[in-house]
Amino acid sequence: MNELAITVIGRDRPGIVADVAEVLARLGANLTDSTMTRLRGHFAMTLICVGPAAAEVEAALAPLAADNQLVATVRAVTHDGETAAAGEPYVMAVHGADRMGIVATMTRVLTDAGGNVTDLSTRLVGSLYVVVAEVDLPPGTAASLADRLAGTAAELGVEVTLRPAEPDVL
Repeated sequence: MNELAITVIGRDRPGIVADVAEVLARLGANLTDSTMTRLRGHFAMTLICVGPAAAEVEAALAPLAADNQLVATVRAVTHDGETAAAGEPYVMAVHGADRMGIVATMTRVLTDAGGNVTDLSTRLVGSLYVVVAEVDLPPGTAASLADRLAGTAAELGVEVTLRPAEPDVL
């Protein structure tokens, strides 16, 4: 079996998730990880699945993109194996007046402290910009990082919080 990374991007409409999932199911591809969202009227999906060759999946998805409203890409990837979280899970939330460089600056502070962004979303509502990032931090670094984030946020004119993430209960 092949491990594939698939992206689907285009103007949002009802049924995109069902259409893509049905194509994959018909091919015997097992969807393992995915993220899907709407961004200002556009749909974006990234998923990992295990199934047939990339060319076969790409050909099966082609009819969904025939009207040029969607773009689907398929790429074979190498399975890296399951890895345990490298650090302690935290959530960083930033909000304030929209301005250039908020994401770049705040994530650089995280990275410089050894943190890893594992999920990030942003939203612009009027002039308010909101960032929510799930991050893994090296053990014992959260307090000092929170101070550095607060200083950087003050320079940007935004507010920041850093809190432990709630564990997923399955």
